[in-house]
This record gives sequence, C-alpha cells and structure tokens, in this order.
Amino acid sequence: MPASKRQIFIQGITREGRAFRPTDWAERLAGAMSSFRPGGAQAGIGAYIGYSPLCFPRLVEGVKCVIVDEGLREVEPMAWDFVMNFARDNDLRVVEACLLPEGAPGAPTDSR
Repeated sequence: MPASKRQIFIQGITREGRAFRPTDWAERLAGAMSSFRPGGAQAGIGAYIGYSPLCFPRLVEGVKCVIVDEGLREVEPMAWDFVMNFARDNDLRVVEACLLPEGAPGAPTDSR
C-alpha cells in the first residue's frame, strides 16, 4: 500500500467543548472498522483480533481520538463515509494531522 496521503483525527470533544460519551466510543468505532485493512481481512490461522492500521483509537494529549488514515477510503469508501459521518453527526472535532512515530521528538507517548 502506498504511503498515506493524510490522517484525520476524530477527537472525543464536541465543537462546543464537551466530552463525548460513552467513554469507550473510540474503541467501539475503531472496533467496527477493524476488518478494513490493506490487503483485506485475513481469515484462518493468520487472523488476529486487533484494530486496523487504517482506523485505531489513541489518547492524544489527554483526549480520546480515533485516527483514520485516508487509505481507508481506498480500501472501502463506505467505511470512510461511515466514520466521517459519525464525526459529523455527533458534532465531533475533526483535525487533519500526522501521527509521529514513537520515539520521534515531539511524539506523544503511546497511551491507548
């Protein structure tokens, strides 16, 4: 899969500044997208339970987020629409950003 064009951070804060509920919303949303992966879902002995690298929860500076890689749109456009509509329908803040690799200067600590 080619390098991602961009990453979208869906923050667990409404545009009015309120925390979004329920508290496990990020894990639920990312879990629903877990089968959408580069190369498709795996079955059999190679299958595992985990988040897709294209849509996963992360705690960023104390705010629960779901990070959505634009590659999700290429893998499954309807999944991309689903997460973007989820953010819009719930009035969540959406920010285009770049997740820095762990250990890079300025990178947040991994607090899933």
